[in-house]
Amino acid sequence: MTPYKLTVIICLCGCLVQVHPFDWTDLDPFNHIKSTEWYHKIKNLMSTTFNDKHQIPRGKGNYSVGCIDLMFDFSVKGSLLRLYYPSRDSEDDVHHNTVWIPSKEYFLGLSKFLGLHKLMGKFITHYFSSVTSPANWDAPLKNGEKYPLIIFSHGLGAFRTVYSALGIDLASHGFIVAAVEHRDESASATFYFEDELALQRNNKTWLPYKQLSSEMTEYAQRHQQVLQRAEECSKALNLILDINEGKAVENALNSSFNLQQLEDMIDENKIAIMGHSFGGATAIQSLSEDNRFRCAIALDAWMNPLSDELYSKVVQPIFFINSERFQTAENVMKMRQFYLGDKETKMITIKGSVHQNFPDFTFVTGKILGYIFSLKGNIDSDVAIGLTSKASLAFLQKHLDLQRNFDQWDPLIEGEDVNLMRDSNAGSVTYLSEYLE
Repeated sequence: MTPYKLTVIICLCGCLVQVHPFDWTDLDPFNHIKSTEWYHKIKNLMSTTFNDKHQIPRGKGNYSVGCIDLMFDFSVKGSLLRLYYPSRDSEDDVHHNTVWIPSKEYFLGLSKFLGLHKLMGKFITHYFSSVTSPANWDAPLKNGEKYPLIIFSHGLGAFRTVYSALGIDLASHGFIVAAVEHRDESASATFYFEDELALQRNNKTWLPYKQLSSEMTEYAQRHQQVLQRAEECSKALNLILDINEGKAVENALNSSFNLQQLEDMIDENKIAIMGHSFGGATAIQSLSEDNRFRCAIALDAWMNPLSDELYSKVVQPIFFINSERFQTAENVMKMRQFYLGDKETKMITIKGSVHQNFPDFTFVTGKILGYIFSLKGNIDSDVAIGLTSKASLAFLQKHLDLQRNFDQWDPLIEGEDVNLMRDSNAGSVTYLSEYLE
């Protein structure tokens, strides 16, 4: 798997160390760097590069969007979610945008995942800690209707908050989206609380990303993880449906959001699962184990963690949305196995896109350096995420029996757009016709 190539910071920091060396025995070399002229020159350059044009986009639907973090059971066996939802829009309600990445440990985890010195993590933290996503934090839920639900699974080295552009857009079209933070040690970082006292004192225990074990094959380790991930998705669904049914469930995190607002607000017959990369595999694994998920959308799915036995177990519809520059012929061949049988399987590829066009990193960097670090493709990032969202909405309308106007985007499911292709550019389409004969 290609790791998340975060940002130009890596390059700039590397140059900074070369042009302004310092004593690595300093107690805090980052503080030393911050006092230098070079640091301020680079920060000014970054401020020019990362201006207001390069922010996480707002949802394009008709609903205002709220956001809240939820932790059910503070232990490592519990669930940690970021929830995006249609929010009440009132002049009396004053809310702030949501902090994109809420703790420095996530930045440090990302730098460790990328194999960088922790100094780089501090630099990334310092610059990006103020980035927000355009959702109203702790806003009240808009009542008056029942909403379909999407459980979302993040990719390898990611975490619950970094797919906010997609989560916000889907919520703005009337969905509740629950982004799970996985505790299988595939997230770059996540946390829990050891006991009640730690919870009261907000003393988090951090669970870092786990490197591949020398004692296990990659398949064995990742398959073990994908099983846990699928279990975590179903557990998150259980908890949300418990709240929907009026059962007493407590959020372990401090919040003014009253969970009772969610009571009887979710349509239990309209539930889907979605994920990116490793999360795409997780979505498919979840289909095989939990028939409450009516369908799945897999964004640039990484198929390696899935067992050969799984393909015959999945009966629900699947929609593969791929980037042009990530997939391999072997990976796509595994996706095509789902064309067999009675279920409906669709696959499209976004032309000019890269693997990182799905998470938020593509929006917080400038064009040139975004291309250098493969955070952007040749296609505009807003166009790519817009196509992803619209095609997903059309697919969800069909398979969740929604009474919306999302069918206007039905042609996108078939790859009918100048920026799309049907099926995949990885591997021969001729193979598909031969395989299905």
